[in-house]
Amino acid sequence: MHTITSEPRRKSRARRVIVGIVAVIALLGLGAAVGWAAATVLRPVEDPTVAQSHTLVEVVPGEVESSLRLSTSAEWTLAPAGANRASGTVTGVSVSPGDEVSQGAILYRVDQRPVVIAQGDVPMYRDIGVDARGADVRQLQQLLKDLGFYTLEVDGVVRWGTMQAIMAWQKELGVAQSGSVEVGDVIFVPKLPTRVSLDGEKVKRGLTLSGGEQVVSVLPDSPAFSVAVTEAQAGMVATGTRVEITNPDGGIWEAVAADQVPNTEDGSIRVTLTGVGDQPICGDACELVPVSGRTLLDSQIVIVEPTEGLVVPSAALVTGADGQAAVIDEAGVRIPVTIVASARGMSVVEGVVAGTQVQLPAGDS
Repeated sequence: MHTITSEPRRKSRARRVIVGIVAVIALLGLGAAVGWAAATVLRPVEDPTVAQSHTLVEVVPGEVESSLRLSTSAEWTLAPAGANRASGTVTGVSVSPGDEVSQGAILYRVDQRPVVIAQGDVPMYRDIGVDARGADVRQLQQLLKDLGFYTLEVDGVVRWGTMQAIMAWQKELGVAQSGSVEVGDVIFVPKLPTRVSLDGEKVKRGLTLSGGEQVVSVLPDSPAFSVAVTEAQAGMVATGTRVEITNPDGGIWEAVAADQVPNTEDGSIRVTLTGVGDQPICGDACELVPVSGRTLLDSQIVIVEPTEGLVVPSAALVTGADGQAAVIDEAGVRIPVTIVASARGMSVVEGVVAGTQVQLPAGDS
């Protein structure tokens, strides 16, 4: 007897087996994918900065300082003090701008006759001869007394003793001994000794004077010093800030910042400078500053005085809720410190030992 197997039946069974295998594989793949997805969603995302949130820097000895390099302006303020009363040609000039003069100093010569300076509040307005009396006579007597020609009482009256003193003085000056002082012989100014400046456009050898010209100006004890700064710089230049000015001889003049005055023309701020203590900035060398015009001098404004100590980057400093500054060492321990000085991103601190490794935010390294 022969057994006959149906071909369509065999193909149907094979097809079911293949489908089952594929289904199992699909289920396994789906499970793996779901597991991977779950693991991926549930695992915290790694912060790439956690591993390097800071670097370490060593606390080392050092120095911090900060300064501005600017130009200081020095300028004399002239105050008119005396008028010429002589007429004639200027035949000589005896003083230079800024010279300090005292009683009886010769300023210039007109037709070879000396014109001298003397102290007095009353201007020379007349010839002074025998029997003249008044405040101007007292001023003249005081001049003659200071020069050693007059030994009597300063009483404001010209008598024989005053005339003798005038003649002795005229002999020394090399002029005719008349015993009478001409109106153009003396220029009285309020205070002596003082620094003076003559008007070079009027009192110059060969020029002619007619009388009445304002020719003598007096200078203060020292020129005015100031420095122009921007608004941002002004905030750093507090009152009392030290300024080192390089003088025309190459030396250093010490000054301190005082008032700040806005300049409406260019928007800058002018910081006036004063001397240390009661001394002029230029001391006894103010003649180094030219009398005419404005002189610019190199200077250094010391914002932070040079300070030595243990130094750390300012970025390594942290502040607690109580306002206490601190550094954090490599173990994460907070070390309170006192900030002594800070400049240019570095700080001198106290309270931590040299060699300590402290944390510095990675972005500031």
